[in-house]
Amino acid sequence: MRKKVTIVGAGNVGATAAHWIASKELADVVLIDVAEGIPQGKALDLLEAMPIEKRDVHVIGANDYAEAANSDIVVITAGIPRKPGMSRDDLLQTNYKIMSDVVNKVTAVAPNSILIIVSNPLDAMAQAAFKQSKFNRERVIGMAGVLDSARYRTFIAEELKVSVENVTAFVLGGHGDTMVPLPRYSSVAGIPIAELMDAATIERIVQRTRDGGAEIVKHLKTGSAFYAPSAAAVEMVEAILKDKKKILPCAAYLQGEYGISGYYIGVPCKLGERGLEQIIEIKLTPEEEKALKKSADSVKELCAVIGV
Repeated sequence: MRKKVTIVGAGNVGATAAHWIASKELADVVLIDVAEGIPQGKALDLLEAMPIEKRDVHVIGANDYAEAANSDIVVITAGIPRKPGMSRDDLLQTNYKIMSDVVNKVTAVAPNSILIIVSNPLDAMAQAAFKQSKFNRERVIGMAGVLDSARYRTFIAEELKVSVENVTAFVLGGHGDTMVPLPRYSSVAGIPIAELMDAATIERIVQRTRDGGAEIVKHLKTGSAFYAPSAAAVEMVEAILKDKKKILPCAAYLQGEYGISGYYIGVPCKLGERGLEQIIEIKLTPEEEKALKKSADSVKELCAVIGV
């Protein structure tokens, strides 16, 4: 029996995630959205591409959450997108209401699912989903670090004119302006980037990584990123469905790790069939610890506003 992944939100991120999942033949896909006809039309279009792609997956669209029954994973992308000049914080109240409604409906029909949260502001929305679902922390994971580190790796590869496959890098902390890219743990074919670039170049790349989402919003004017965010969510889906035990930077609920308790923060996570299987703790310099604490404080502020 094939696995089943439900994606809530048939906008650019959700529909593109469905595309990646189907094209990789990872699972049958249910695309859910409140807009009548949109999930049905996109799902049918994608389904009709499967003979061309030679992929045996079933894709359906629905407005009713009943179709999400018995999903292995539910990816939640629902929410309003960020507009030019809008901070992630501006999205908070509206997307919190949407998240609460979605999680209630999903958990009613798929009580054994693993939730991957993509909606922004990411860390606060993951916290809201965790509290609302009453799932254990292993089954509610936020997508942020995979995207942020992909942007970081892209910029490093471009700067050094090397294959992206050679670049290893990851990012800690909240998804947004306070994220903490770690140059010390970033390398090209095993060579630390500090031996390949000067400090000013690294800092420029780090800042561009922090501004990665805003840079795309500025170009698009009426939308936000969706190819990389959806691909990042699907890398997490694949790691879980295939029980890969893959270490990826994700937003996880910390219970003392890194000296932080009670909040979702981006950290290296091992993902497998149970969802979050281990949080990897790495040694940080005092400066990195300070940056991570600042990031955590930013997440706490958002959570306080919505009471989670």
